[in-house]
Amino acid sequence: MDIKAYVLAKAKEAKEGARSLARASSKQKNTALLSMSEALKKHSKELIRANAKDIIFAQEKGLTKAMIDRLTLNKKRIDEMAQGLIEVAALPDPAGEVIRMWQRPNGMTVGKMRVPIGSIGIIYESRPNVTADATSLCLKAGNAVILRGGSEAINSNKAIVKILRDVAKQHNIHEGAITFIDLADRTAVMEMLKLEGIIDLIIPRGGEGLIRTVTENSRIPVLKHYKGICHVFVDRDADLKMAGDICFNAKVQRPGTCNSMETMLVDKKIARVFLPAMLKRFKDAGVAIKGCPETRKLDPSVAAAKDNDYHIEYLDLMLNVKVVKDIDAAMDHIAAYSSAHSDTIVTKDYAKGMRFLREVDSSAVLINASTRLNDGFQFGLGAEIGISTDKIHARGPMGLEELTCTKFIVLGNGQLRE
Repeated sequence: MDIKAYVLAKAKEAKEGARSLARASSKQKNTALLSMSEALKKHSKELIRANAKDIIFAQEKGLTKAMIDRLTLNKKRIDEMAQGLIEVAALPDPAGEVIRMWQRPNGMTVGKMRVPIGSIGIIYESRPNVTADATSLCLKAGNAVILRGGSEAINSNKAIVKILRDVAKQHNIHEGAITFIDLADRTAVMEMLKLEGIIDLIIPRGGEGLIRTVTENSRIPVLKHYKGICHVFVDRDADLKMAGDICFNAKVQRPGTCNSMETMLVDKKIARVFLPAMLKRFKDAGVAIKGCPETRKLDPSVAAAKDNDYHIEYLDLMLNVKVVKDIDAAMDHIAAYSSAHSDTIVTKDYAKGMRFLREVDSSAVLINASTRLNDGFQFGLGAEIGISTDKIHARGPMGLEELTCTKFIVLGNGQLRE
């Protein structure tokens, strides 16, 4: 079978899975998710063995340490995947929820009901935990999922999908509800993107190059964010101990993620007090720093930042540092360079915090908290399927509600249009 026919067959299988899944009860879906969680933990050794093959392949390809970290599965991460399924099972089922009802003068009642989107294609790179996260969220919301992971994680993804499909079958859920395209050939992605009317939504997760390729070639609606250019602004009225801890966490805790800080903005009034110790703390953690002229006056060993650096998503232990005049200058910088993903202010001034919340136009805006917290699990949504910086349908972490759409429902007793 050629690639086009193969992808079409997989997509049709998922479409059948979606129709079947739409009839599944909340109890049936929840029980399946809990069983999947147990199965992942039970087969953790098999998953780690499969993942080891991918790590060797990634090392041979010369992927960065940060990218290999995103790829790596260990017992802790498998347990986290399993816990994600439990969290999703515990959440209210959005499918079928009537979110509003009102009565018209002619006596009919009009309402809006949440319903599954249908068949959702997930195109992603590196992180095999996406396989379980996407499956759990799509399944709970009543959608079939078509998974197409990157070649660097193909062994891990195959192993995870097999476990999940086996459990789905045991709970009388159509196997097409969890469909995996196990071809590394990029032609498979291009064929997926043509299947308008069979696949209802595409969600790409990965680097900017992948996401732009998907968006430019898709005939299907796409939910996305291109990159995470995230900022932390340390205001003159900040608690400097808190600010140091937040900035360090935002950059160092897991630098290969889209919600890690790429630029730290520091109010000029406190720069001389805050920056020297903060820069040393970063350097001791292996962070390479690029700074503005004011930053370099305080530490000449810092490399000079160029304008283009502020547009780069490093996904690594690299950081831009810029001293700004005040909150207005900080927000001007964010407006010019932010990718509308995650931006934080550290301040004790309530009015400034509220200004920052209102005026910074990002999918998540935080006060006195790390950008790393912009995450579905951290926000209480259960696992997330991705973060959207679009302004239509869904914005921010995409949990269960974002994987449904609405339809109008009408309850009448014979009304006719005059």
